[in-house]
Amino acid sequence: MSGSTTLSERASKALLAAYGLPIASERFADSPAAAGDAADEIGYPVVAKLNGDAIAHKTERGLVKLRLGDRAAVEAAASDLLAAATPVDGNVDVLVAPMVSGNRELIAGVVHDGQFGAMVMLGIGGILAEAIADVVFRPAPLDTPTAIEMIDGLSTQKLLGEFRGEAAVKRDQLAAVLEGLGQLAFDRPDVLSVDINPLIVEPSGDLLAVDGLVEIGNATSTQPTQPTLRTRPTDEQFRALFEPRGVLVTGASTHPGKFGFVSLHNLLSNGYGGKVFGTNLKGENVLGVDTVADIESLPDDEIDLVFVCTPAAANPELLRACAAKGVKAAFLTSAGYGEAGDDGIKAQADLVALADELGILLAGPNGQGVVSTPVEMCLQIVAPYPPKGSIGVASQSGNFVSSFLNHARATGVGISRAVSAGNAAAVGVADYLDFYSDDPSTTVGLAYVEGITDGRGLMDRLAAAASRKPLVVVKGGSTEGGALAAASHTGALAADDKVFDGACRSAGLTRADSIESAFEAAASFATQPLPAGPNTVVLTTVGGWGVVTADAITRDPDLVLLALPEDLLAAIDQKLPPRWSRNNPIDCAGGETRDTIPEVMELVATHPEVHSIVYLGLGIQSNQAQMMRQGTFYPDHGLERIVEYHERQDTRFAEAAHDLSMQTGKPILTSTELAVADPSNAGPLAIRASGRLCYPSGERAVTALGHMLRRVQYLEARSR
Repeated sequence: MSGSTTLSERASKALLAAYGLPIASERFADSPAAAGDAADEIGYPVVAKLNGDAIAHKTERGLVKLRLGDRAAVEAAASDLLAAATPVDGNVDVLVAPMVSGNRELIAGVVHDGQFGAMVMLGIGGILAEAIADVVFRPAPLDTPTAIEMIDGLSTQKLLGEFRGEAAVKRDQLAAVLEGLGQLAFDRPDVLSVDINPLIVEPSGDLLAVDGLVEIGNATSTQPTQPTLRTRPTDEQFRALFEPRGVLVTGASTHPGKFGFVSLHNLLSNGYGGKVFGTNLKGENVLGVDTVADIESLPDDEIDLVFVCTPAAANPELLRACAAKGVKAAFLTSAGYGEAGDDGIKAQADLVALADELGILLAGPNGQGVVSTPVEMCLQIVAPYPPKGSIGVASQSGNFVSSFLNHARATGVGISRAVSAGNAAAVGVADYLDFYSDDPSTTVGLAYVEGITDGRGLMDRLAAAASRKPLVVVKGGSTEGGALAAASHTGALAADDKVFDGACRSAGLTRADSIESAFEAAASFATQPLPAGPNTVVLTTVGGWGVVTADAITRDPDLVLLALPEDLLAAIDQKLPPRWSRNNPIDCAGGETRDTIPEVMELVATHPEVHSIVYLGLGIQSNQAQMMRQGTFYPDHGLERIVEYHERQDTRFAEAAHDLSMQTGKPILTSTELAVADPSNAGPLAIRASGRLCYPSGERAVTALGHMLRRVQYLEARSR
């Protein structure tokens, strides 16, 4: 890298040792005889390497001699190494060190990401480092809980435990290594990268850094170059956006295909109770609103929000006129700004500066709209309008706002606020989420993000918000990360996605891997109590569903498939026939009577060792009832009575799950594919009526539960 220097192995290890990293005992010799003396002191076998001011990667040049078993071999190796030196290597000598090997190798280091700054990295090392790519990142510096979380975040946990007769990795020692690297990165902003590969795990579980290289450069080159986040709008400005006393739609149109018609229609049709105004060059009546030709004709101090559907060229004059009328927030659907080349970028910057001067919150431009169910406001150029709830949505993509709102309508789990950030010229996703974290109408923030312009600033702001309320993020695209360390093994592993994931975990954000998973996580935070711990029980009426769900729990890095306590087994024995599974999952094996499900669920939910329940099989009876109701024999042959009984039972089971969860303060997640396949089924209908989410599968319920547990772990770590 231009302007960077890789320290010699001697200098690198000296620096690392100063930060507590365990470095092998080494000697440096300037002649074959001195190398032999060093080997005699250390004890055989040893390794010999050519060390030089400008030598970084030795293996490729054959500058490493392994498993040297006697003095003669060491002297011969030293002679060969010194002879292989070139003038560009600078001052050289021979490094002699114990021949350390282990069945397990880790890799640790520091990389500088272009968005998130210095990141500490831990992964599986050795020759398989890049092939396996089991690696985690966290921003520097680290505290002990974060370092331990990094260790727990590796997928190959079996390598860290007792392995082939060797002791488990000493996690406190590994945590200290990571903390030392974090402190080094914090103290020395000129350190571009640190690459420790391998970090040997000795049979005793102790760690030893065998190879370590440090790359240094200009301190300013390690800092993210993107602009810092703007100051967040005031609460008063956000209230003008989300709870305006009056709304002005500019460019209101009588043509049903125009944004100026659609936005006014959506506002009026969904119950907004504030005052509504419109501008139209002809002063036409649009949907019962008498528009005016110019803003000056409107009353003073009755309009808080302007929804702009006019071309970009007209907007500066429009904002000035609105400010004169007391408008405090503007949402711009107008295109032709930052997405439209250099001229558009300049026009956007000028508009932001003008809005700042006028004291107007500028949302967009190039956005789809804003929704606020507490005031029944649907002010957007697309459908739908969601049910009222407590999820606050912000998205860099207007399409994904629609996706989240569609999921809300499909599941019945509602939305408090939703906004399309558009180009986010003045107000970004982090600003909206920060507002939601103090908004009494919102219990959880939900966001879709793409381009990131200030990663560390973004995470600092979101971390503050996440300390107050859960925030769920799904990300599209990738940042440009790890470039400063591209030549090292560590840099090669600095995959943008994993850097972003580490930043999210450090900030306390829940990161989901899809739009569906993100909504389900947010819906869970909005409607379920948080689990007090990891112990999870699966209650199922059918075996296969329980097995698959148990697999999902076992795969989750934090959840525990609880081995049923003896007293709980004995109690369930009194409710189910002997053929029941007598295990977790609790498979009722078709032995249910009228009250079995609620009674067994109560036994499980009230047991002190149980923290969460996943309930499977809801809706089976109502599914059969539907076939009977639609068949040619209904309502005769006793079918009417049994159909009503089946539907009543599923309703009771759903209500029992809700009531027991409220009573015990424990999450009970109910899952059935009928939530999607037949939402009119009595079971999913009853879940929807309770205000909770009916999960489409046991696996997806487990994913949401894992997110909730990690929120608990984050809060506990912060309180320590």
